[in-house]
Amino acid sequence: MNDSSSRRQYAPATQRNRKPILEVLLQVLPSTGTVLEVSSGTGEHAVYFAPHLHPRNWIPSDPNPLARESIAAWRESCPTDNLYPPLALDASDPVWVVERDELPESLHDIDFQRDPIVAIANINMIHIAPWSACLGLMAGARRILPPGGILYLYGPFKQGGRHTAPSNANFDESLQAQNPEWGVRDLDDVVAVARSENLSLLRTYTMPANNLSVIFQA
Repeated sequence: MNDSSSRRQYAPATQRNRKPILEVLLQVLPSTGTVLEVSSGTGEHAVYFAPHLHPRNWIPSDPNPLARESIAAWRESCPTDNLYPPLALDASDPVWVVERDELPESLHDIDFQRDPIVAIANINMIHIAPWSACLGLMAGARRILPPGGILYLYGPFKQGGRHTAPSNANFDESLQAQNPEWGVRDLDDVVAVARSENLSLLRTYTMPANNLSVIFQA
């Protein structure tokens, strides 16, 4: 087993949801520019999406060093010229690494004047993170996205204060048993935070396994 394969992590749900997510991304993303993925996890989504979304650039990120190792390993095994090395980025940080005057060396060959960050993708994060991560995500989107920029969220949500399926209720219970700060979020609460950061809800898409794609626009 080579070093790259030993560092790659796997999330079984990725194989099931990546094609439906890509179909939505192809509909909602701007046709050019750079997409910043916040909380990329294993990196499996990044290596699948990037070649399908060319000529857009795709920048993965994660606060977890082990996740970044996995993303880097997947990138090594599935190279594509528009997929960049993973950044160390925590959604709850008040200033993200892509906002700093001195950008990481890995991003130096992106012409951000020509290909600015026009979209942020966030898949399966806000329920497996404290609420502060959702607040930070919305604040970061407001700071970074240009007018018309897109914030894409994917995951399970309550609607009108209720779970949309018994499986989501069970999942919520298991999350909160692991960490009381985690849990399936109510879509109304997420939309309210987005609105407070001048992000408008464009549309929601019903996805497989009782998940939603939620599209906001700056």
